[in-house]
Amino acid sequence: MTGATPSQKDDGDTARWRAVIERRRPAGATFVYAVTTTGIYCRPGCPSRRPNRDNVVFFDGAEQARAAGFRPCRRCHPDAPTNGALEAAVTVVRQRLETCETEPTLAELAAEAGLSPGHFQRVFKAMVGVSPKAYARAVRGTRLREALAEGATVTEAIYDAGYSGPARAHNAAEMVLGMSPSAYRKGGAGEIIDHAIGDCVLGRVLVAATPRGLCSVAFGDDDAALLDNLRARFPNAMLRADGDAARAILPAVVAVAAEPGEPFEGPLDVRGTAFQLRVWEELRRIPPGETRTYSEVAAAIGRPTATRAVANACGDNPVALVVPCHRVVRTDGGLGGYRWGLARKRTLLRHEGARGDAS
Repeated sequence: MTGATPSQKDDGDTARWRAVIERRRPAGATFVYAVTTTGIYCRPGCPSRRPNRDNVVFFDGAEQARAAGFRPCRRCHPDAPTNGALEAAVTVVRQRLETCETEPTLAELAAEAGLSPGHFQRVFKAMVGVSPKAYARAVRGTRLREALAEGATVTEAIYDAGYSGPARAHNAAEMVLGMSPSAYRKGGAGEIIDHAIGDCVLGRVLVAATPRGLCSVAFGDDDAALLDNLRARFPNAMLRADGDAARAILPAVVAVAAEPGEPFEGPLDVRGTAFQLRVWEELRRIPPGETRTYSEVAAAIGRPTATRAVANACGDNPVALVVPCHRVVRTDGGLGGYRWGLARKRTLLRHEGARGDAS
């Protein structure tokens, strides 16, 4: 380990030292500082206790600090990529998960991102909203769903989706499809879906549920049209009127309609593509009384150019209110679209106290 040289402690390091004592990371800063008494180097902004200036040595980068015999801090991870690099690394990993035939291990993905497995897991979940494993599962579910819809046999669809075999696919299918692959291929044949219709402040509301949880919330003025909409989603499933699962959930949905700021705490059984699931998860993060634009949601999920796709995902939202797509508006402040009518969207936003163009 080397000590500080006079040139390393001249007045040229004044700005760097100020950044250290103020615990801030200057924009574009790549330097690190090392503490000779501990043998550790850190990034500016590290939350560790402020060192004595006489014991601090500055380096232009982590590589130089390592070459001098210092080791990285475990609190600020000075060897980890910066925020911009992290976003780029996560994007690369997401693209790999979306295209790879077999799912990489967490250790492999972390090594590709230049992070420890635990740190990478936290970074990925913070940026994407789900863990790498959950993201990979959603991607495989999308592939499986699309292959079955295109007419592939169950076996073909399983392997095309990236599952290692039928047993693993069938175990995962309950989560990604809501039923077995063969039942999904037959339009929900053998699936039992309870439904119930009631009144709420927004008019007639239909709720539907499987044994796993709420799978549909729809509004309308005509009960027959609401049932037709449910049959179109599950053409071969057995629809059971006033079944226990739906009747148990209906009061909770009616309550959320009356007080749209109240969260729905029941279990969900929503099915969609990996992209749709990511959008819907982001929508649930929007606090009551606030709105986001379609472009803001797109940026939040790391797909800033996918504004139109976000709007389509909002329109395909199967559980109105529970996934609050009514909180997404146009960039100019206009309401935008709403599957269940702009009057209902306006009412919901007014009840929540959200700002928006009422036109």
